[in-house]
This record gives sequence, C-alpha cells and structure tokens, in this order.
Amino acid sequence: MRISRRQFGFMTAAMIGTPGFASSDFFVPAEEEPHRATFMQWPNHKSVYRDSEFLRMTQDNIVDIANNVSNFEQLILLADKKHHAHIRARVSADVTLWDIPTEDLWARDSGPLFAVNAGGDQRIVGLNFNGWGNKQVHHNDGQIAQRVAERLDVPFVNSGVVGEPGGLDQDGHGLLIAHESSWVIKNRNPGVSRDTIEQKLLSAFGADRMVWSPGIKGQDITDYHIDSLARFTGPGRALIQLPERANDRWSRAMWETHDALEQAGIELDIIPDPVTTRVRSRDFVSSYANYFVCNDAVICAQFGDARADDVAQGKLAEHYPGRRIIPLNTDALGELGGGIHCATQQWPA
Repeated sequence: MRISRRQFGFMTAAMIGTPGFASSDFFVPAEEEPHRATFMQWPNHKSVYRDSEFLRMTQDNIVDIANNVSNFEQLILLADKKHHAHIRARVSADVTLWDIPTEDLWARDSGPLFAVNAGGDQRIVGLNFNGWGNKQVHHNDGQIAQRVAERLDVPFVNSGVVGEPGGLDQDGHGLLIAHESSWVIKNRNPGVSRDTIEQKLLSAFGADRMVWSPGIKGQDITDYHIDSLARFTGPGRALIQLPERANDRWSRAMWETHDALEQAGIELDIIPDPVTTRVRSRDFVSSYANYFVCNDAVICAQFGDARADDVAQGKLAEHYPGRRIIPLNTDALGELGGGIHCATQQWPA
C-alpha cells in the first residue's frame, strides 16, 4: 500500500503591489540563478511507504534525480546515518550524504529555503512545515530546515506563517504566485487573513507583489500547490501546463489560474498535458511544469507520450536557452502526486 498525495481528500486573482513589506534587503533568488548546491531527502518512513516494493521504486527515482543533478552541481542528500551505507551503494560518488534524519522525499516543502542579500550573506527562512496540515508524519521533516541552518551556522528566521515553498513560485524579481487553497486554510494558518499571510510571504521572500488564485482545497495532500501547474521562467514570464478546457473540477481550476495570471499581466506560454502516459492511475500527476533548474541544465519528467514529451522539452529549451534538457522517468513520484521540483531545493551561490 502507498499513500498518494492525491488521496486526501477561482475567483479573479489580485495583483496586490505593496512595497515595503520586506524588512531587509534579503530575498530568495530565482531558481535559475547560480547554485552552490541542491538538497534532496531520502524517503524511508514505514507509515508513509507501507509497500516495500513501491518504496524501492521511489528511492530509485530519488537516486536517478540525485545522480543527474550531481553532474552539474553539488548534490547533498539528507538521510539518517543508518541509511548511508545503503544509499552510498546506489548513488554516484559525486553525491554528498549528510546525517540529517528524514521521513519523506519532499525537499521543496520541508528542506531549507535560502535568502541572500547583495553583500553575500545568507539565511534560512522557516515556513514551519507541518506535514501539509498534519496529514503526514513530520517529526524529522519538520526540523530539517533548522537543522541545516545549524549545520551551516547561518541564521534561521521564522517567517511567522505555516506552509511550503512548493505552495508558491517566484521570479526572483519581486513577484510571487500562489493558490489560496494551500495557504489560507485552517490546517496551516487558522484564523489568519489572506492579507496577513501575503505580508509575511512578501517579507520572507523579499518580494513586493503577489498574485493569488483560489486553487482547490482538500483534494490532494498539498491542497493544490502551484508548482505542478505554473512556473516562472523569468521576470513576469511563466510556463503553465494545461489540458483542453473542460467542466471537471481540476480543469476549471487550472484555467481559472491561467486566466487570473493573464489578467495580472504575466506573459504565459502553455505546455499541453500528455495524452497517453505509462501510468494510468486516476491519482497520477503528469506534470511537466514540476521541473528543476540547476546549473547548466533543466531536469524534467517524461511520461512516455513521445509527442507531448517532445513539446514540453522544446518549451523548456526555449525558456532556458544554453541549458541541457535532461528528461527522466520519475513515474513513482507522479504516483505520489509530485515530481522533480517537489524533490529538490536549491542552495543559492
């Protein structure tokens, strides 16, 4: 048995520009800016992975991503020391292991979020990961960001808001996008207004504008993270993955987000959904948008639909010129409701 992130069961967006929320000159750089390293986490907890064969498949995906990223930059894989010998036998010699215990793989959400300033100082911002609203065990995962800060001896700053970095995307130039459903919700921020959450996020990221779209609550473990749908590829420019317009709940929500972002003045380029995938499960997430930009490469998913895979890779090549496009089979992550971006977190140079 495995627990899918989708087994847990849009108004017009507002672009609200309020300069001055950022309390300092720290900001979170865009993902495509140079990295010092990338962090990943080792999935292992039996309450999350009750099927040992599926756990092995999931770990294989993590190994594949880690080995490929390590061809372009340092890859730091976080895991309890008791797992290191087993991991070392499976990963490249270029992968570095740190003794920081984990339960699951989602480094985008529970890993360290770095902010920098013009003088080269760094700090880690805590978004207080709580297992997507206490839906999953996170005794270790909830402490990862602070433990990394302690190991690196960099300041840890509590943002004062509960959520996950995968629940928003940002262009590194002052603009954030997010679904309300994964922030303005009682399992993360009970009784807290959207305006207050926005102010705290703008401060945490060193941003000054935010675009909201409603999203969907309660239909997946994340309450609909934006990073499987829309991603910034530059200042005010984004890729968005969309199906044909239809009346089902997910399609309506996706197109609502598209329309809201378009109304907010963001330049959008559409990636179509794959039609035929290797995995046909209803809960399977076939997100091309959930790619990861590392130094000199883009690590992305391919799902076995040759035409759609080629179109997606072509779009990524257009938006990230000069970088190698590395497509991987990460179907196990898709069955869990996530992807490559969800499994990685960058450490800016």
